[in-house]
Amino acid sequence: NMPEINVTPLGAGQDVGRSCILVSIGGKNIMLDCGMHMGYNDDRRFPDFSYITQNGRLTDFLDCVIISHFHLDHCGALPYMSEMVGYDGPIYMTHPTKAICPILLEDFRKITVDKKGETNFFTSQMIKDCMKKVVPLNLHQTVQVDDELEIKAYYAGHVLGAAMVHIKVGSESVVYTVSVNKYAKSHISAWIDKCRPDILISESTYATTIRDSKRCRERDFLKKVHETIERGGKVLIPVFALGRAQELCILLETFWERMNLKAPIYFSTGLTEKANHYYKLFITWTNQKIRKTFVQRNMFEFKHIKAFDRSYADNPGPMVVFATPGMLHAGQSLQIFKKWAGNEKNMVIMPGYCVQGTIGHKILNGQRKLEMEGRATLDVKLQVEYMSFSAHADAKGIMQLIRMAEPRNMLLVHGEAVKMEFLKGKIEQEFSIDCYMPANGETATVTTNPSVPVDISLNLLKREMALGGPLPDPKKPRTMHGTLIMKENSLKLVSSEQALKELGLNEHQLRFTCRVQLQDPHSDPDTLHRIYTHLKSVLKGYTIQHLPDGTVMVESIVIKVSSSAEDTNAKVLLLSWSYQGGEYFFTALCIVKRLMYQ
Repeated sequence: NMPEINVTPLGAGQDVGRSCILVSIGGKNIMLDCGMHMGYNDDRRFPDFSYITQNGRLTDFLDCVIISHFHLDHCGALPYMSEMVGYDGPIYMTHPTKAICPILLEDFRKITVDKKGETNFFTSQMIKDCMKKVVPLNLHQTVQVDDELEIKAYYAGHVLGAAMVHIKVGSESVVYTVSVNKYAKSHISAWIDKCRPDILISESTYATTIRDSKRCRERDFLKKVHETIERGGKVLIPVFALGRAQELCILLETFWERMNLKAPIYFSTGLTEKANHYYKLFITWTNQKIRKTFVQRNMFEFKHIKAFDRSYADNPGPMVVFATPGMLHAGQSLQIFKKWAGNEKNMVIMPGYCVQGTIGHKILNGQRKLEMEGRATLDVKLQVEYMSFSAHADAKGIMQLIRMAEPRNMLLVHGEAVKMEFLKGKIEQEFSIDCYMPANGETATVTTNPSVPVDISLNLLKREMALGGPLPDPKKPRTMHGTLIMKENSLKLVSSEQALKELGLNEHQLRFTCRVQLQDPHSDPDTLHRIYTHLKSVLKGYTIQHLPDGTVMVESIVIKVSSSAEDTNAKVLLLSWSYQGGEYFFTALCIVKRLMYQ
C-alpha cells in the first residue's frame, strides 16, 4: 500500500472560526490549532472532539498540538481540550503566542463566566494548567517531537507571533499556514524554503480587508485616474459585471461632482443590464456608506456616467471607460486596450485577478510586447496599474506562497465554502495540483510517493561523469547503471564490481545466442572467411578478428559456422554475445542478414 496523509477538520472546514485540523502522517497524529467559535454558546462553540475521543483520552491518540497564533478562533478551546477533555502531551506555539494566549483566554473566561454566568466553561486554574503543557517554538528551529516527527516554524506575518508550521515524518511532509495578508507580502521570500510538501494547508480568509486600507486604495485609485485625465490621457478599467464596477462608479461619480471635473466617464453597455441583477448580491458585502448611497437613488442613474458607444474610443481628449471583460481576454475591453496601448499618456487599471495566459495577466507581469492574432505584435506603452478591490483581495498571497513552497497538493480551511470554491478553481487552474476543501468531520486523503534516500559511491559518480552527458540537474532525472545494495538499514548504489566485492559473490557471465541460416554451397572455413572479409570492409572502426579456433569475433560477439543437417547447400551461423556486447549485436545481425541476400 502507498502511504497516505489524512486531514480532517474538526472545526473551520468550509467555515470560519474554531480552527482545529487533525493531520495523520506517517503513523503520527497532530492537531493544528484548537480554536473556538465566538458566535455560539452551544456545542458549536468548540471543535467536535468526540471524533477522536471515542477510544479514551486525547493523550493516547495525539502526538502533539500546534497553535499558529493567539486569536481565539485558533486557541480559544485549548484549556477545554487539555483540561476538560484531557490531553497531557506537548502543545507547541511561538513565544509571543505563549505570552498573549493566556491573557486573551482569561479575558474571555471573565466575560463568559463572570458576566454571563455560564457554568460549563474552563476556570482560571485550568488556563494556568494548560499553559504549563506549552513548549515554546523559535522561528526556523527544527524541533524533534519524537524520533520520527519533526516540526519547524516560519514567520507568517499575520499577527504578532503568527507562524507557519512545517511538519515532517520521514520523507512525508505537511505545511500549515494562517491567513496570508498584505503586510506579509514584502517578507514573502523570507517565509519558507522550497520545501515541496505533500500538502499545503492554508486558510482562505484573505477577504477581510481592513477598512482604512480600503480607503487608501480608493484614494490611490482616484489619484491615478485624476492624474491621467489631467495630462489628457484616457483611462481603461476592465471589469466584470459585478459589485466592484458599481463601487468604482460611485467613487468616480462623487469625486467628479466634488472636483467639478468635465471629462466623460463611460460604461460599456451589456454591463448595465446585468448590473441590476447583481444589485442585491452586491449590497450584502458593501460597507454602510455605499449602502446608503444605493438606497437613496437608483443605481445607474448617474449624472456623470453615460453608456459607451464603440466609436467613442477614437474621440480625442481624456475619458474614463469601464468595459468588460475584466481580464482583457476578449470583447470590448480588449478592443479599446488595443487602440489605447500605444500612448504612454493613457492608463489601464486592472481591478482584479487575471488568469494565466490572458492579456491582463501578461501586462500585470510587466510584458511590454504582446503577440496578437495574425502574428501582429502590440507595443504596450500605456501605464499599467493593479488595484485589488475584489472580495478576493489577498488571494495573491496564497498564490505566491504556493509558488514558494511548491506543494504537491493544496487543502483549504477556515473560509466560506463559496470563496473556497473560487480559490480552489484558481489554484487548480494555475498550478495544476489537486486542491481539497473538506467540511467538518470529512477526511481528505492524499497518497504520497515517499522518496527513498540512497547513498551513491563516488567511483560510480566519477565513472558516470566520465561518460559525458549533461551535468546533474535536480529538475531532470537521469538514469544510472549500478547495483543497489542494502546494508545496516541503508541503501547504497555502487558499481557492480564493488557490489561483488562487498558481498563476496562471483560474477556470472550472461551470454545470448542466435542462429541464422544462410544459403551457401562453400565449405565451412570458406564461408567463415567470406563473412570475415565482408565484415572488415563494412564495419570500419570495429575490432574484428579471425581466430585460429575457427571463429570470427566482432568486438565481443562470437560468430561460428556449421553445415546444416537438413540442407547440404545451407549453413547455420551461431552468434553469441555477452550482456555488455548487446549494443554491437544488432549491427552484426544486420550485416549477416545482408549476407543472406547476396
